[in-house]
Amino acid sequence: MSGTKYAFAVAAIKSMESSLLTRTEIDRLINSTSPSEKQAVLASSDTGSLEDTWKMIRGYAPDDKTLDILLYKNDFHNLKAALKAIMSDRDPADYFIKPANIDTELIVNAINTKEFETLPDYMRDAAAEAYELITRTLDGQLSDSLIDRAALLAMQKGADKSGSEFMKRYAEYMTVTSDIKTAYRCAKMNKPRRFMENAICGSSALDGEMLINAAMSGLEGLFSFLDSSSYSEPSALLKESPARFEKWCDDIIMELAETSRFKTFGSEPLAAFYIAKEAEIKNLRILSVCAESGTDKETITERMRKLYV
Repeated sequence: MSGTKYAFAVAAIKSMESSLLTRTEIDRLINSTSPSEKQAVLASSDTGSLEDTWKMIRGYAPDDKTLDILLYKNDFHNLKAALKAIMSDRDPADYFIKPANIDTELIVNAINTKEFETLPDYMRDAAAEAYELITRTLDGQLSDSLIDRAALLAMQKGADKSGSEFMKRYAEYMTVTSDIKTAYRCAKMNKPRRFMENAICGSSALDGEMLINAAMSGLEGLFSFLDSSSYSEPSALLKESPARFEKWCDDIIMELAETSRFKTFGSEPLAAFYIAKEAEIKNLRILSVCAESGTDKETITERMRKLYV
């Protein structure tokens, strides 16, 4: 897209920011005592689906391949869903998520026919390898870890190819947060090195081999390694509570999105708005789950993710 077209797209996106829930509105939802009160708050904002938001963004920037990187995680989730559903003779449609770059029917057909070359190049090798692994070992967890790692590698490669500093940082944050989560689970469950090597991606920000070595020595060794790195803050949160660490993971992505709020050219503000919508939907989901479980208001407030507006 030309700079002029991006200027129009960004201006349109800026006008949509008023549809996002504000902190005041989130607080009103937390403190509301009846469904009608909640509905009154939501009626003042556009709480449409993430898929609708993506379609709107694509309407303004239909040819921007850089934005596709935001949906790589959904594409690879759908690959996992298709593999496991087909292996268990279930309908994979029940497990797919949207929006996604790759038509789910294409993924299903590629698996059924073993014609993985029909998939986009950022997925085809991972799909073939995961299929071989799950059919040979019947180990869904091992296959999932391979696909998750492949998704992170695809993000990093796609971001590097795009030349977008925003997307490079996005891919870096997604990889680091995912790798720390994986290392934590592996250390806690005493997973073997081979499993970790299959699951931990690594990046220029956090060396994968060093992280694996730390996790191999257990949780104490993992925390010692993280405490001495630039990720001592999230390490402290993870020690305290995995839920607090999860919040940090989401908030650091939102902080990245905020860096693009005042830019008038390029695809970054469009990507930032999509990230903001993701955070809003996650907050609404947390609110719903907490309400059902009777969680107190203070805890709910602590769990709310950082907002864009």
